[in-house]
Amino acid sequence: MYSPLPGKFLKFCVCLTSKFKMPLNDGQPSTSTSDDQNSDTESSERCDSMTSSSDTECSRQSFTSGSSSKHSSPASSPPKMVTFDELMTAARDLSNLSLAHEIVVNGNFKVEQPELPENRQVLERKVKEIVHKAFWDRLEAELNEDPPVYEYAIRLVEEIKEILLSFLNPGANRLRNQICEVLDMDLIQQQVDNDAVDIHGLENYIITVMGKLCAPARDDDVKKLKEISDIVPLFREIFRVLDLMKMDMVNFTINNIRPQLQMQSVEYERTKFQAILDQTPNALDHTTEWMKESLDELMAVKPCTSPSTSGAENHTSGIPSPMSVLNKFYIKLLDWDCQKKVLPETLMTDETRLLELQKSLELYKAVAAVLLIVYNAIGGPISGLPVLADQLKKITSVLLEGIHIKSFNRTEALENVSAQICTELNKSLTERGYPALPAHVQVALTGQICTIVHKDNSISNLIDERVHSYMKLSIVPNSHTQPPAILGGLALIQPELEVIRAQFNSIVNFNKQVYCPFYGKILRKLLLSEAPQGTAEAGTPSVSVE
Repeated sequence: MYSPLPGKFLKFCVCLTSKFKMPLNDGQPSTSTSDDQNSDTESSERCDSMTSSSDTECSRQSFTSGSSSKHSSPASSPPKMVTFDELMTAARDLSNLSLAHEIVVNGNFKVEQPELPENRQVLERKVKEIVHKAFWDRLEAELNEDPPVYEYAIRLVEEIKEILLSFLNPGANRLRNQICEVLDMDLIQQQVDNDAVDIHGLENYIITVMGKLCAPARDDDVKKLKEISDIVPLFREIFRVLDLMKMDMVNFTINNIRPQLQMQSVEYERTKFQAILDQTPNALDHTTEWMKESLDELMAVKPCTSPSTSGAENHTSGIPSPMSVLNKFYIKLLDWDCQKKVLPETLMTDETRLLELQKSLELYKAVAAVLLIVYNAIGGPISGLPVLADQLKKITSVLLEGIHIKSFNRTEALENVSAQICTELNKSLTERGYPALPAHVQVALTGQICTIVHKDNSISNLIDERVHSYMKLSIVPNSHTQPPAILGGLALIQPELEVIRAQFNSIVNFNKQVYCPFYGKILRKLLLSEAPQGTAEAGTPSVSVE
């Protein structure tokens, strides 16, 4: 979902269409209000297919190559002052990059009328109403004069004419000529001067053309225009429906350019980011900082290994491999705190998706921790009952919805979860001939569940560690064909975890394809700085990825 100015966004879409030399369809734009629930899975499959055959090769080339083309590696520029014009150019490139990326990765992306924030809605809506009312009152006053004054009405007709012409395909010459002939502004002005203009006739013609150009979803809106007889209310409604038609046209254009943009997306985004980097050489500072932290964390926990050790995660002279650093870089995104740390520049376009993924992951990690405690405490009497397990998971996930919010009262929510779970367990146990849970067991169970919010809780830390291991296994090269095996304690949230894994994998795989050359240069510098003196003098350490 996006809410820019339709005119500017349509120009951006037309620019992309021209870039990929793809003519718009001659048919009418069509609209759909239903969201494709499988879009994330389809996006993941698309990215998997794009990366499965070339991901390793791309990584090997970027990490081992010392030189690359203009658009394949970051520019090496000395520090310089960035002018205002350069800054604005970079901002425009970033905006276009963000829009193109959203169109490619989000199958449900569409433009909608902008919604003002709550704290601005009242004031801005009031200002808008006052300005619009003043304009329409002035128009009505002019038309009520004797003789009527058509200055504002003619301006509106001219504006409507331009909007209608903007909807036409390049080949629609017949309709274009007809609109220009009927809405000939010089002729209309002559009619006004001779008091012979037919405003109602012009409005009826405009409505007829709108009916030909609108999407099927707007047919009812256009039909209702014919029921309005007063000139001023009709003009107001015509502009309202035209605004909706602008949105439809933008979304229609998006759907047309999406297939071509997907085919060119990697090169397009890489080129755009290179342009940003050319204008602002410090555009990778946060990415470099994240990479350095990932390397430092691996250096702190990984022991030195011999040079003969093989595999993507091995080390030579205690230096982590580039792929292990890159994987750590991506896994750190799962714990990213947007309030305390800036996201890497190379992932700015996926910020919303990462936040949504984090929200889901935090919820289901808490669900997994609660269910692990319950099944460890009760054991056999509730094992092997999938219906009960689903019910417990549903109760927990509903009551813990919003756990990612800082103001969320976790202790109170977990107490409610414990009470509901105990009720559900007692119901299930008594129905199958088992005694209900004793009071002291329920108290102990509640106490254990409420402690999962503590940072030193062993159950929470175990779940967190296993989720990270599962997600890490899913992003290593050559792991695209099938998901990794589910780890112990995560079986009850496997369906939800698999959806999250697919979304994360989609983000990571596409990001690798676009930004591997930039990551390669950063990693070469970092690994060279960490290499022993003898290795550094000999050259860059081996960074090939098998």
